[in-house]
Amino acid sequence: MPVMSRVLGAATVAYSAAIIARPALLAKPCGMARPDGGVDPRIRTLIGAIGARDTAIGAAMMVVPAGRALHVALAARVASDLADAVMFGLGLPDRGARAKVVGVAAGWAVLCAASALAP
Repeated sequence: MPVMSRVLGAATVAYSAAIIARPALLAKPCGMARPDGGVDPRIRTLIGAIGARDTAIGAAMMVVPAGRALHVALAARVASDLADAVMFGLGLPDRGARAKVVGVAAGWAVLCAASALAP
């Protein structure tokens, strides 16, 4: 059983649900929260969409059969994380936030890709 992929899927679902419930968890590290810590409704909508996408992918990583189906779910996770790294890397105005967010997204992509090789 691909334990590492399943655990990463569960972690993805947990974090995704958390950012849907509390968008500031993603907005603050990205430098997109207001000075008071609040999040503009337009940003909340985008974060909710990211959270929903990642919840679906993470759930698939947890439950699809090992083999081709799991590799497709992992490929979706890796592609999403790499796209996030590129888009946040190009779009965030704060250099420190950009480096942090790109590092986390790229690191998560590497972990999920590596999990495809783990038993």
